Amino acid sequence: MAKRRKLEAPSAADLSALDAEFRSETRTRPNPATAPISQIASEAAQASRLDDAQTRLDRLDAERLRSAQEQGLLISEIATADIVTNQMIRDRTVLDADELTELQISIRANGLRLPIEVYQDGDGYALLSGYRRLLAVRNLAELNPGNYTTIKALIRPATDTAGAFAAMVEENEIRANLSHYERGRIAAIAAQQGAFESTESAVNMLFNTASKSKRSKVRSFAEVFEMMGDLLEYPENLTERRGLRLAGALRQGGKPQLRDALSTGQGGSPDAEWYALEPAIIAIEEGPQRAAKRGRPKTQPAAGWEGRDTLHLSSGITLRKETDSNGYLIRFNGKGIDSEVMDSVMVELQRLLERP
Repeated sequence: MAKRRKLEAPSAADLSALDAEFRSETRTRPNPATAPISQIASEAAQASRLDDAQTRLDRLDAERLRSAQEQGLLISEIATADIVTNQMIRDRTVLDADELTELQISIRANGLRLPIEVYQDGDGYALLSGYRRLLAVRNLAELNPGNYTTIKALIRPATDTAGAFAAMVEENEIRANLSHYERGRIAAIAAQQGAFESTESAVNMLFNTASKSKRSKVRSFAEVFEMMGDLLEYPENLTERRGLRLAGALRQGGKPQLRDALSTGQGGSPDAEWYALEPAIIAIEEGPQRAAKRGRPKTQPAAGWEGRDTLHLSSGITLRKETDSNGYLIRFNGKGIDSEVMDSVMVELQRLLERP
């Protein structure tokens, strides 16, 4: 017969432990006094607050993105075929073929690191800056059909003409130094197209960081472009000294004589063009009073050979061949001879004598 278990009443300590355990279990249970719909509504409100916060963040991001896009701060990939380059007269008149080839090689190897700048123009885009980069990519597209059909670009807000000219000049002044003539030319064109009230204003605005001396030289070359640009074949090769002399002669009223000097042709090189102009420039610089003081002018020898060792040029320069114990000499005489001319002569002699 099984032995009956003796029951004992729990002690006070046991009752306290059971009560504590009961309380800990019931504390985490839902409050029966709270209706289920109330709990659901509370959870929904909390989720709604989280959604509202995320919506505000999304809206803020969208506004920032839209603002950046409106300011032209976002880089886009656009088709090169949609870009026109003739909306503005470009400031560069000559593109160096070797530099363009180097740029193409760089883009092919590393991609286009610096985007071009455009603005919306109808259904396409008009170029603000980056003409050489665009041309290099288009050349690569011709060499690699199906590739290089797009280009990275910053789509700037539609700007006024003055701002567009300033952006173009700023880029080329920094990345590819413009020639003296190109600076004067773009300032004159900007004024002619109404972007500025005058050439003076264009120079001051386009080259506002330049010194007064530099802006004065730009104005001088602008005058050369305005009065002689249609006749000059090698204006980009004008040195600063020659350009300033030409501008000075134009200011003295020498435009008719200088244009007449080029009416029969400029020759086949920058130096030949200058030698055609220089006699007229010298006459204008000296003026009628100085010419009168000299009395009757000396008779200038006719152009051509005098014997076998002397050559008279139409510019008034004479070349004489001589010899001494050290070898041959060529003497240059005439008012047109200066250090710049002799430097050019040395370059031409180098080309002649280094030919294979």
